[in-house]
Amino acid sequence: MKILQHFKTITAHRHAVIRHCAKVGILWQGLRHDLSKYSPAEFLTGAKYYAGDKSPNVNERMQNGYSAAWMHHKGRNKHHFEYWTDFHIAEQRIVPVEMPLKYTVEMFCDRVAACKIYKGDKYTDRAALDYYNNGKDYRSIHPATAALLESWLVMLSLEGEEKTFAHIRQAVQANKHNK
Repeated sequence: MKILQHFKTITAHRHAVIRHCAKVGILWQGLRHDLSKYSPAEFLTGAKYYAGDKSPNVNERMQNGYSAAWMHHKGRNKHHFEYWTDFHIAEQRIVPVEMPLKYTVEMFCDRVAACKIYKGDKYTDRAALDYYNNGKDYRSIHPATAALLESWLVMLSLEGEEKTFAHIRQAVQANKHNK
């Protein structure tokens, strides 16, 4: 039964991301969003650790000390800031790299959709900002990427989806014209 529940959850999430990506002008990205979650490396682990109210990766981490499914996922999906790290020669350490706009937009859509799926009827336009703020001290994200994402999450919490998605769509369109 957990297999079916997990399938329904990741599919509902993916469809929500597709809808959001369509609203902001990156439908093609939305259609390709999180396809790796259906791969055996992610799907089987996700079903095993399925909880329904949070990512199965949390439960896998609690049991094993890390999430192999997450390691697989973040390495294949450019809409996760964890993908965007590299070795900085001068600093001699791994540092965050600024994300391209199209992946930052997809990350925003992903976060909003995840909050909707996991919170259900308790979702508000502030949920994604609250989730973001809750993990702020533990993230290593490029400051420019963080500032842009946070500005959209604040806008969503204060002005709602319609205005925020329209604002992001304008940024996407302006970025296309500047290339």
